Amino acid sequence: QLQLVESGGGLVQPGGSLRLSCAASGFTLDYYFIGWFRQAPGKEREGVSCISSSGGSTNYADSVKGRFTISRDNAKNTVYLQMNSLKVEDTAVYYCAAVRGTWYGCGYVGMHYWGKGTLVTVSS
Repeated sequence: QLQLVESGGGLVQPGGSLRLSCAASGFTLDYYFIGWFRQAPGKEREGVSCISSSGGSTNYADSVKGRFTISRDNAKNTVYLQMNSLKVEDTAVYYCAAVRGTWYGCGYVGMHYWGKGTLVTVSS
């Protein structure tokens, strides 16, 4: 069964850090463009960050630029999202998604595989 599983979410105070993981099973991520998305209560889903299949190219939403870092370890079939200096407005369910190919741009609507999400809550 082909699936993506996110982990690493939780409750953190403003200014804190979390690292999200996105592990693939049933397929190898080597040839897949990966995106991290988030959806806050009452808001539309937005693209947060994305990474090319090789890991050589990355991009970020303006709201997280300088605070979040996306990376991938193809040997572990896992993509990560390091989130630092977290803000209350970062509270959301975070999803990873994959589509075969090199690069599509963050927020790409044609993502093929989706995880079920992990909740990040930033609160004092």
